[in-house]
Amino acid sequence: MSQEKEFQKQKMPRPLKKKKPEFRRQESWRYKRVKESWRKPRGLDNKMRKRVKGWPPSPNKGYRDRKSLRGIHPSGFHEAMITSINDLEKVNPEYEAVRIGHTVGDRKRTEIINKAKEMGIHILNPGKTEETEEPT
Repeated sequence: MSQEKEFQKQKMPRPLKKKKPEFRRQESWRYKRVKESWRKPRGLDNKMRKRVKGWPPSPNKGYRDRKSLRGIHPSGFHEAMITSINDLEKVNPEYEAVRIGHTVGDRKRTEIINKAKEMGIHILNPGKTEETEEPT
């Protein structure tokens, strides 16, 4: 059986992502010069590395999500990148949502959006699209 048909048979799991804490760099709350972006604590007597009570949590594999949910958009769809109208034919509207490439111009973008609406495909980044009719 081909992968596409096998994929269609699977029921889409509901995203039940557990809430993860904001992992903050140590001492970022104390010094302005230290940004909040995560860096692994490496010091010899480092309290965060030792997981001392009262210090913020560090990322570890226990926070990871189920394999079936990884890479799924928060809307519950798998993402598919689109750059032309022909790419829409390969998309399964039940499981996949479309993200239009940033190099696509306004004219082609409106064509893709209109075709996707006809096919019942969800668009993740429609942008400011106004269905304007050409002046007569």
